[in-house]
Amino acid sequence: MKILLLGEYSRLHNSLKEGLTALGHEVIIVGTGDSFKKFNTDYSIYPKLFSNYWFFRKFKNLVHKLTDYNLEETEKKYRFKKLLPKLRGFDHIQLINSDAIEVQPKQSLQLYKKLLSQNRQMSLLICGDDTPIIEYCLSGELKYSILTPFLEKKAPQSYFKYSLKYVKPNYKKLFEWVKNNSVCLITSDLDYEVPMKAMGYKTHFIPNPINTDTITYNQPDITDKIVVFLGINRLSYIKKGINFFEDALTVIKNKYSNKVEIIITENVPYNQYIKLYDRAHILLDQVYGYDQGYNALEAMAKGKVVFTGAETEFTQQYNLKERVAINALPDTKAIVNELSYLIENPNEIKAISLRARSFIEKEHNYIKIAEKYLKAWNL
Repeated sequence: MKILLLGEYSRLHNSLKEGLTALGHEVIIVGTGDSFKKFNTDYSIYPKLFSNYWFFRKFKNLVHKLTDYNLEETEKKYRFKKLLPKLRGFDHIQLINSDAIEVQPKQSLQLYKKLLSQNRQMSLLICGDDTPIIEYCLSGELKYSILTPFLEKKAPQSYFKYSLKYVKPNYKKLFEWVKNNSVCLITSDLDYEVPMKAMGYKTHFIPNPINTDTITYNQPDITDKIVVFLGINRLSYIKKGINFFEDALTVIKNKYSNKVEIIITENVPYNQYIKLYDRAHILLDQVYGYDQGYNALEAMAKGKVVFTGAETEFTQQYNLKERVAINALPDTKAIVNELSYLIENPNEIKAISLRARSFIEKEHNYIKIAEKYLKAWNL
């Protein structure tokens, strides 16, 4: 089968490609690489003219300031349109998001219609912000979500511009068209499955694929200081509750200055990011989650103890009796207590590390997950 994966935000599509390729399918990824993260794609629509070159970047910023028009979107549209003749004859197309091309909804709709007309079928993957997810988060039904800081007015609305765009009429219209023209909707974890089910959508819940064949497990070797890693992405700083981790680390640094080493990085490319936390025993991921996202799962596969989403919904879904990750709450004191316990009980770090790797191998095997996608697509 020929399969086109459109968009890449977390390496999910790259791992899915590896699983599908192992099963004998031909797979192509098209996307921007997601800004500074620089994920691999087979065909790039990254707006390099208006991102990499000083003069054009300045011109783009001036135009946006004066007119609110985004020249990067124009370049992405141009690059995708040029690719269209090559993107034909696929048995299946999967969009990573209803805004997978990252241009204005009207432009996306035109490009999707052309793309679908020259290929067999399409599906939509819900693995991040999208219209139903944001609508449900705004309802306040969840005990917390990525929009909790917005609902509690702890940050200005401008911080949530990317998320809130999905409830604008033009983006809602785009989502409806994509949904109606997709053979199925797939959710990648419970942070999306729970809202989609609550909103009345029929979905296929398929966990993130992780290629453990290429990820080496490192048994924690704690002979000196315990290393804690925090990687900051400024674009999602508020939504991930990074401030709670920073506050907790200030306390931990004072409390255990001779027992811990803290590493903090900011806005680094994906390939550099995964190397930077190799020495870490503990990785701080996010606080507003119910399940683990892709970064957390890869770290767990490496044997890190990850502070992330591991709520009751997650433990019930997988029938877990022991912890494979730490459920990080939007509560500085709770995070400090969890970190303190691990620092004072290093054998627990080793135990969780082993269980984390075992969990990933059992529930997130990239080939088994690829088979689930093929079944959902009915291929």
